[in-house]
Amino acid sequence: MPLVSLAIGLLVLLALMIWLKFDAFFALIFTCVVVGVVNGAAPSDVVASISKGVGDTLSSILLILVFGAMLGKIVEESGAAKRLTDGMVARFGLKRVQYAVLLTSLLVGLPMLYNAGFLVLIPLVYVLATSTKLPLLYLGLPMCAALSVTHGFLPPHPAPTYVAVAYGANLNQVLLYGMIAVVPSVLIGGIWLGKIASRIETKPPEALFDAEAAPMQDLPSLRSSLLIMVLPVFLMLLGALEDVVVGTDTPYDQLAKYIFGTGSFANGFAAMLGGIHFLANPVVALFLAVLAGLYFLGIRRQRNMESLMKSLAKAVAGVSMILLIISAGGAFKQVLIDSGVSDYVRDLAQGWDMNPILLAWCVATLIRVAVGSATVATMTAAGMVLPIIASSGVSPELVVLATGAGSLMFSHVNDTGFWMFKEYFNLSLKNTFLVWTTMECIVGITGLLVALGLQALGV
Repeated sequence: MPLVSLAIGLLVLLALMIWLKFDAFFALIFTCVVVGVVNGAAPSDVVASISKGVGDTLSSILLILVFGAMLGKIVEESGAAKRLTDGMVARFGLKRVQYAVLLTSLLVGLPMLYNAGFLVLIPLVYVLATSTKLPLLYLGLPMCAALSVTHGFLPPHPAPTYVAVAYGANLNQVLLYGMIAVVPSVLIGGIWLGKIASRIETKPPEALFDAEAAPMQDLPSLRSSLLIMVLPVFLMLLGALEDVVVGTDTPYDQLAKYIFGTGSFANGFAAMLGGIHFLANPVVALFLAVLAGLYFLGIRRQRNMESLMKSLAKAVAGVSMILLIISAGGAFKQVLIDSGVSDYVRDLAQGWDMNPILLAWCVATLIRVAVGSATVATMTAAGMVLPIIASSGVSPELVVLATGAGSLMFSHVNDTGFWMFKEYFNLSLKNTFLVWTTMECIVGITGLLVALGLQALGV
């Protein structure tokens, strides 16, 4: 009965989203009720499970997503993204302009949601393609690949952050392994595919293209722009390296005493490790980046605090529906746990001879094909795969990467990203499948292969 209820729930989810065009939040909540009731739970118990799932999920990721949205808004309004593009192109040169676009898109994509990052960067790609006479897709694919992998692989983006918390994974290590997967993904799906796709002739749509660029003197400095973009990533990666070298359960004072004995030097070393651990917390790292952005990209550029606070409020409003969808995903996971589905799947999976990394990727891929949303695919897959991870002994950080990679696969007409790419790059439906869907599959498969490779190396 548990698997039957899960199958019924997924069918209901697909029907609500595909045929009835329900929003993902309403569809997930309705599915929670269906799964709980079919399993014999009292309606009041189902409501309690939903409330607990929503509360637990938001308590763990709310500040991360809010600060990430705030940072993205500051970067967008200040012109820091354009300054980075101009600076990178000037330093890389025309022959390596693809890498300039790629690096800039990675930096912009780290704090910004995919759609926001796309809308910020696409005018810059238009201007760059026009001024350099280079094919539009030659420059556009590196941008889209970079934004896609940050959206699917890296905290503080909503889906990987939620799944990391659900799996009990270390967020800093998720970021570290995700960064490893980013490199081959963007090189193959962005640089290499961009060179092939450049044979397809296209130009910016006239209604969307404005050749007028903002004056360079009105933009923040390259140093300030780079500092704000890199600060949270640097702090989180520093924490990940500390976790790998020192371990997550090692008392710092005991380690310092073991290495240096007693005395002020040992105390200072322990304090340093504790300080790194504090600063590497994703909430702290993003909060510090927001404060730095307010000062360097706002106050120092003559923006008053009232205007900056209004911008931050808009940023939070912009991610409110995403927060609701994520909380509904947490509710779905909790209903599966409370109704016994998770325990049943875990007991059943103990006899399976399938790598949990591959299983998570396959489940996320199937849901992605059905519903279109990478975020919904990731969160729904997490609820189904979670009971298997706990008893498998596999690194949860690698399963997070595989789940995110699967959620990017086979993007087609039910994905808003598919249509954005088609319209902004002025492509036919056939060429959108050839370029966009291929790119998404490349980064999705590459992410899986990296996760399996790291597992083979004993991570």
